[in-house]
Amino acid sequence: MLRAFTDFGCAEWIGILLCALVLFFAWKRWWPSLVTLIIAVPGGMLLNEWLKVLVHRQRPFVDGPFVDWSGYSFASGHTIGATLLYGQLLLFVLPALKTRYWRVLCIFSAAFLVLLVGFSRIALGAHFLTDVLAAIVFGIIWLMLCMALARPLRRSRAGSSVVPVAVPASVELALASLPEPQLAVTSEMARQ
Repeated sequence: MLRAFTDFGCAEWIGILLCALVLFFAWKRWWPSLVTLIIAVPGGMLLNEWLKVLVHRQRPFVDGPFVDWSGYSFASGHTIGATLLYGQLLLFVLPALKTRYWRVLCIFSAAFLVLLVGFSRIALGAHFLTDVLAAIVFGIIWLMLCMALARPLRRSRAGSSVVPVAVPASVELALASLPEPQLAVTSEMARQ
């Protein structure tokens, strides 16, 4: 069961979702969302690999049928991958949600998935608690930095008449027949 939970943060699963999202954003021509996604998720995961080499922390020693861990322990790659992917999806979806109920549900769902992956990594003996906590903190900091750096992309698009709102692929199926979501920019907003 823990193996299934840990797979929500594995590189293969994240790669599949990223490919689907990249294709979707390219198809919809949501370039700022595409650039943000590519920088946030794979970029953060690459920085985590650099951090692992820099810190050079060995994994916990645990014997068992599920223990065949290679690489270094600090910070948890599965956990930072889950934090980056589900956090970025949350940032894409929140502006499109109109009611507080759906926003809170999405926030708790993303947080639950990240915590589930982190817990499974500790329970399987792949990481120490500090590896998982550091991955969550580094992931959140990286997402905040990406949001701040992506702001000029969104502003440059705000000068046009519409700003696209990105949604994840699962929501896209329900919205496939609708035109691209648009936010009208008033003349007062354009002057700022």
